[in-house]
Parts: sequence; structure tokens; C-alpha cells
Amino acid sequence: MLIANPKATSTSQRARDVLVRAFSGDLDLHVAETGHRGHATELGRQAAEEGYDVVVVLGGDGTVNETVNGLLADGPSPDLPALAVLPCGSANVFARAVGLPNDPLAATRPVLEALRAGRYRTVGLGTALLTGGSSGMAGHDRAGGTERYFTFCAGVGLDAEVVREVERRRVAGAKADPSLYVRTTLRQYFTGTDRKQATLTLEQPGQPARPGLFFAFVSNTAPWTFMGRRPLNLTPRANFSRGLDVFGMRSMDVLPMAGAVAQMLLGGNRLVQGRHVLNVHDAAELTLRAERPVAFQLDGDYLGEQECITFRSVPKAIRVVI
Repeated sequence: MLIANPKATSTSQRARDVLVRAFSGDLDLHVAETGHRGHATELGRQAAEEGYDVVVVLGGDGTVNETVNGLLADGPSPDLPALAVLPCGSANVFARAVGLPNDPLAATRPVLEALRAGRYRTVGLGTALLTGGSSGMAGHDRAGGTERYFTFCAGVGLDAEVVREVERRRVAGAKADPSLYVRTTLRQYFTGTDRKQATLTLEQPGQPARPGLFFAFVSNTAPWTFMGRRPLNLTPRANFSRGLDVFGMRSMDVLPMAGAVAQMLLGGNRLVQGRHVLNVHDAAELTLRAERPVAFQLDGDYLGEQECITFRSVPKAIRVVI
């Protein structure tokens, strides 16, 4: 099954037709276009139930995330379809993290070669279990909340506020390029977010609670995101084969924030450090608890405000064609 998002950034009918022709020579291909938010989840679940061998996603990180949640609706299994990605979004973090070119036409050849060779990579994912707050998040019901898989990153606080504002501007017609994210981040930092009251507490089983966080990123891989071609790395030790990593800030003052940003931009693969920085590596489970509802994003999709989110690492969750 080829799941195509016709609205993904940089996607064109011509590109999709070229890809369909390329794959049709090797595969018995069923093409399904998404028509609304959450549709890729429905299609991924259909592919799993009907026993497809492979699901190819032509879209951005949001479409990949929805498809993964459909494929894993009943949990990981070696019998599930493998996942192939042809990146057509604004960042394509997951596709680039597994080593694919940031272009659907350029990615077609290595994906086809991997399919012909029967070559797969099994990667771990993360889940977010929501137990408080309000969102329109579709996921899998668990006792006490709703759970959803993520492929590379979740954000609570400033990062999610920026995603929310970017989504609003895209609806109004703005182009989702790196400059939009930079402008929105600066505007949100200086005029939109709460820089006075830290509301988040990090909890891990068997460890003391760590309060006083303004925002936090939970990463399943590195880099955290891309600014055009440039990788931005806040959790350089994160890896698909390990647990979850966390980066958080205990201060939103200008100097600590500027220092962290400078380290992220200039430090390459070095860990961002400082007395206002929190780093966690290879966690199997953690919870972020807020004193008031705070913004939450998953794989670049804004999912409303939450008060308590439990994150878990899921090893060897899905096979990726690569």
C-alpha cells in the first residue's frame, strides 16, 4: 500500500505519478490518498489487518506518525507490514534519521533497492500516554488514558507552543520553511510563553522527582530536528536502539537560553550542558507532570494542552525498509 498525503509540503501530482510508476514495476501496488487528519492511521490499520507486506508513506513526519500508529494499533508484531518512507514534508526528521535523502525522488532508488534485497532495519519507538488535559489526539486506549507512538521526538512547553503557532500560520497560508520556525520561535519566546514560572516536574521510577522545568524534549533518536540541511542536536546520544533521552531547561532567561542555543548550533554532537540544563539518557520510562495544562507536540504535530504525560521506550517496534 502506498499512502500519499496530497497536501504535504513539496508534494506534487507529478512527483507522485513518477513514484507510482517506479514502484509499480516491482510491486503489486495499491494507492491510497489521505483526505483528512487521522486518515493515514485508518489506512495503516487497514494495511495491517489485510496482511500487506509493505506500507510506503509519501508524506511528511505527521503522515508517517499517523501510519505508524495505525500499523501498531494492536502492538508490535513481526507479522506486521514493513514501513518505507518517501519524504515529502517540511523537515522529514524520521526519514533522514534512518539515512534516506531528503527528497522523495532521490529516496525512491534506495527504498526500491532495499525492497528487492529484502533489507530491513528494526527500530525502537516511543509512546506517550496521556492521563490529564485536553486534546483531539487519536490513539490507543489504555487503562487511565490514551497512548500514541512517536518516531523521533515529543515536546512539552515552548517547543510545542511554536509548533501550534506554525500550524496556525500554515492554515493562514504561510510557507513552512525554516525561516517561519525561527521567526515564530523568537516571537513566542519574547512575547508568548511564560518565562517566569516553571511548571514541569520530571519523574522516573526509583529516582527523586526533578521539578522546576520550563520545557522538555523527549527524543527517540538524533538529531532533534533540522533547520534546512543543518541538523539541530539537543540529545546527541539518542538512538533508535536505546531508550528515550530528555533535554530540559530550568531557566528561560536570555543568557542561559542563548548559551544552550549556541552549544546546539556550534557543538556538533557534543551534549548541551550547563547548570540550568537537564539531560537524561536511555530511559525506559519517564513522566512529565505539569502544575497547569501546557502545550504538547508529537513528531511535529500539535496535540493540545496536557497536565501529565508518561513516556515509554518500545524496543524493536517496527521494521523499516532501508
